Amino acid sequence: MQLKTILKRVQKHHSFVYGRMRWGEIDGRPSLDIEIRHRANGRPKCSGCQRPRPGYDSLPTRRFEFVPLWGIAIFFIYALRRVACPVCGVRVEALPWVTGKRRVTNTYAWFLATWAKRLSWTEVARAFHTSWDTVFRSVEMAVTWGRARLNLDGVNAIGIDEVQWQRGHKYLTVVSQIDEHYKRLLWVGGCRLTEKGRTRDAALPLLNRSAVVTTGT
Repeated sequence: MQLKTILKRVQKHHSFVYGRMRWGEIDGRPSLDIEIRHRANGRPKCSGCQRPRPGYDSLPTRRFEFVPLWGIAIFFIYALRRVACPVCGVRVEALPWVTGKRRVTNTYAWFLATWAKRLSWTEVARAFHTSWDTVFRSVEMAVTWGRARLNLDGVNAIGIDEVQWQRGHKYLTVVSQIDEHYKRLLWVGGCRLTEKGRTRDAALPLLNRSAVVTTGT
């Protein structure tokens, strides 16, 4: 089974097709560049309003890092189109395999974020030949996605603890669900210093939703 066949099965993108594949080398290890082309009859989507718009022109090709296979670095190669949007003006097209201006595909970012739950970020970066910053941004993406979809239904009891981080008087407030049969982290944030001491204003919405509060020391 060819790699292109596998990608069509697990990474099929509407209005785009996989083209030529070329061997290369990066940092002393083999790499594979996979060309992606847009279909002739496909209209690019505006990155602002996400609606199909007429094409304007094309930019130079860019490389987007995908999940490595058998230790081989995989890159998608694509020349982005600019679109003439009557609402947003001239914008770069939106791509289904990457978010914003990132050079790491969404699939690879989720892959790294998943491993970052099992290993330290440094170990993840070393194991998959990437940078610590790439792992950090992948975890940040996953956390942002999760916080936007946080569901507080069924939270009856929460616990609040305070931990010191770095040096000096820097503290983080940690809010967790502590129901008898379900425990999870709900929120982490900095404490605000006032004349009366540290406050937990940012956690008040969670406090108002819960029936029992336990404060750690």
